[in-house]
Amino acid sequence: MLEVSGLRAGYGEVEVLREVDMDLGGGEIVAVLGSNGVGKTTLNNNLCGIYRPFAGSVRFAGETITGRPAHKIVAAGLVQVPEGRRIFPNLTVRENLELGSYRRGRANRDSTLERVFTTFPRLRERMTQRAGTLSGGEQQMLAIGRGLMAEPVLLILDEPSLGLSPLLVEEMFALIGEISRQGIAILLVEQNVVQSLEIAHRAYILEQGRIVLSGTAGELLQNSDLKRAYLGI
Repeated sequence: MLEVSGLRAGYGEVEVLREVDMDLGGGEIVAVLGSNGVGKTTLNNNLCGIYRPFAGSVRFAGETITGRPAHKIVAAGLVQVPEGRRIFPNLTVRENLELGSYRRGRANRDSTLERVFTTFPRLRERMTQRAGTLSGGEQQMLAIGRGLMAEPVLLILDEPSLGLSPLLVEEMFALIGEISRQGIAILLVEQNVVQSLEIAHRAYILEQGRIVLSGTAGELLQNSDLKRAYLGI
């Protein structure tokens, strides 16, 4: 479904990503793991067309989308939920969700909205509440729900657990698993190594703009280099 080959990207003359190769199949949860500043968000934004890569190719659903405008990539079914939630605080929960179907999914807006409320019951309870008054966890649910309103084929989640309490992190990862069971492929971009690997099928470890490790979640959980670098074991 997603094939990335030799991707080089950055800002101005500064190269952040260096020859990144990765792939993701239909129905998979694939994690991209790494600490702050290694290039995770740069990767997301180049996949989604927000920036143009320096070199390399990105193919999605059999078509080359390298350098394609962001709105056309969304229309093809590749949707990102960005880091930091980026909700509209003065709009209601329902209005935020409906904006998610502006570019794609408008015809099925009502039925998709019902599915989002089934996945996130708390959003139904707060449907008419201004989004800025929600808790951090509820705002993250809203951001993901807004992404689902676009009927994604592939959903990129950028740091969905960031800033949440441990209890809410557990709930958020359980909800990501539920979304996957609905048939949506997920690229999970996270710092939370252990819990990401508990729900992912495969993972890539990004360091200084390069993929340094990759494999199944089970293989990486047993990898001594990963344990030493990220888990302190």
